[in-house]
Amino acid sequence: MTEPAITPELIASHGINADEYQRILDIIGREPSFTELGIFSAMWNEHCSYKSSKKWLRGLPTTGHQVICGPGENAGIVDIGDGQALVFKMESHNHPSYIEPYQGAATGVGGILRDVFTMGARPIAAMNSLSFGSPDHHKTRQLVHGVVAGVGGYGNCFGVPTVGGEVRFDAAYNGNCLVNAFAAGLADTDKIFYSAASGVGMPVVYLGAKTGRDGVGGATMASAEFDDTIEDKRPTVQVGDPFTEKRLMEATLELMATGAVISIQDMGAAGLTCSAVEMGDKGNLGVRLDLEKVPTRETAMTAYEMMLSESQERMLMVLRPELEAEAKAVFDKWDLDFAIVGETIAEDRFLIVHNGEVKADLPLKALSGNAPEYDRPWVETPAAEPLADVPGVDPIDGLRALLASPNYASKAWVYEQYDTMVMGDSARTPGLGSGIVRVHGTDKAIAFTSDVTPRYVMANPFEGGKQAVAEAYRNLIAVGALPLATTDNLNFGNPEKPEIMGQFVCALKGIGEAVTALDMPIVSGNVSLYNETDGKGILPTPTIGAVGLLTHTDQIIGKDVRSGHVALVLGATKGHLGQSALLLEVFNRREGDAPHVDLALEKAHGDFIRDNRAMISACTDLSDGGLALAAFELADHAGVGVTLDADDTPTLFGEDQARYLIACNFDQAEALMIASSKAGVHLESVGKFGGDQVRFGKDSAPLADLSATYHAAFAETFA
Repeated sequence: MTEPAITPELIASHGINADEYQRILDIIGREPSFTELGIFSAMWNEHCSYKSSKKWLRGLPTTGHQVICGPGENAGIVDIGDGQALVFKMESHNHPSYIEPYQGAATGVGGILRDVFTMGARPIAAMNSLSFGSPDHHKTRQLVHGVVAGVGGYGNCFGVPTVGGEVRFDAAYNGNCLVNAFAAGLADTDKIFYSAASGVGMPVVYLGAKTGRDGVGGATMASAEFDDTIEDKRPTVQVGDPFTEKRLMEATLELMATGAVISIQDMGAAGLTCSAVEMGDKGNLGVRLDLEKVPTRETAMTAYEMMLSESQERMLMVLRPELEAEAKAVFDKWDLDFAIVGETIAEDRFLIVHNGEVKADLPLKALSGNAPEYDRPWVETPAAEPLADVPGVDPIDGLRALLASPNYASKAWVYEQYDTMVMGDSARTPGLGSGIVRVHGTDKAIAFTSDVTPRYVMANPFEGGKQAVAEAYRNLIAVGALPLATTDNLNFGNPEKPEIMGQFVCALKGIGEAVTALDMPIVSGNVSLYNETDGKGILPTPTIGAVGLLTHTDQIIGKDVRSGHVALVLGATKGHLGQSALLLEVFNRREGDAPHVDLALEKAHGDFIRDNRAMISACTDLSDGGLALAAFELADHAGVGVTLDADDTPTLFGEDQARYLIACNFDQAEALMIASSKAGVHLESVGKFGGDQVRFGKDSAPLADLSATYHAAFAETFA
């Protein structure tokens, strides 16, 4: 097959600008072949090279006493004691999920699971953070149904519990939904596998499913804005098979036990190209691939297609040659392909041969280490105008408005489509704050949460970035866990616009400050830029996935509210209504500044909760919707009414940070008051639980009526 001529139009269609093409010419001293152009396109696009973000990512805190492996590998790793480690990461599959919702979301789940078990960890938990357009937008319903079905369809069949996540709606996502997938797994600290190749002349082995034409150019597509040609991009979306992935995981973990694995890498974005280059680059080796040996499921595939295919459920491994027979036997048993497709070489070369013909011969280091790196111009987001007066609202009407919104209504319609109990170790499932999974065979448990408030980041990227970390911290604290570490999924618009790049830079500064203060280093993550359609960007959405450790399951703080419990708030309430849920849902106003985050106060209050958890029957942090929504959610879960003393809008609906709502009996409340005085933290009684009414001051409504709204609103919108 004759390869197309290299023209300016072909170069531009690969996402390579004129300066970058000149850089390619300078590196190789000649015009690239079509396959070589595709390889550069795959490795130098935003999705794989982080060329707009590397400068700023280097400043993030990534180390700590608990960190075994930080960013740069398939996933991050933290020590959880007793010779065990938690391996976890979050990644986006935004563009594919908008084009083809079911497969886009499903393969996002599949890809993040492979990142985890590639390192020798058996997955134990999954989460997802989903952002959709306005509920009344013509495409939102289709996206919600497709994405939720895709997440459940893959995770349920693979057999990993989905224990947490978030779902939000805003018109800013009308043309670009966000699907951020998280997975975590357990490994022994002395049985962790990395991706750096070692040894010259070692076999490079292809593992898993066969290669097809699905996903060709997917990484390049994920690094571009959308426009009216979106339907043309449908073939760049991969197709997933969770049952094959399950077999691949079992085969991979069994293979690792044989001692045959020198290094191993998931074939994710840019497929065979990226996995081979990363393995060679990390090991300071070159790689030769003979493509006629690659297992394919379609006829007459070209070198270009094989190198850029993003077919799912595939891995690349460097093998100890003396153990080839044992390794192959494992994959034969699981009915998966095992093919030696190349070898490591001493030279700095990425040599691609197909049926005896050289299709690409490139300096391997140039594909990764010499990828472009931009210091893009940026401007700070202007300071928010002071918030104009917010009229007082009837408190029950204000609460009812929040409960009727798909943003704050129960998400049971979503998470009931996920298997939350598979593997039998889920101790807390979605809908009750952080998810919790027991560490099988031990007394330990791990808590999981995912958080960000995009409207805060839009108004004030620095404070919004801090707040995303602080809320993740509070959600872990509220179940009694010690926050350990974070992974981030940085979703933003076009970085070539200085105002968008400014959002990114300032949000990262806020995130960095917060993870340092709260001792939650970032050990893995993903950047997703160009989330724009026809020039309209999403809300800046730097999602924070966080994990916490409970050394014994008896440390878990429950949600055990009962009649007669006292309601206490830890942290001072000043009534911050800027960018609040009430302001948006009731008044349709996006005004004011994000709430300020006092990180020292967050740490002090978190320590207080953990130090005194034995006296706390139930706990939740105060965030969106303030005290009113938090009190209702505890009451609804327990089926017990609640009376709050306050009836004013700022006290009930303000979103001041560093606050928790606590429920306990009277004796415990007295003891907590004494403890708070000694610790120098602000704790006050705000009401009590009991009866069958939700009462704010003199205003009340039956809990049953409000609960009916809360549990029906989402399903009525989307079912």
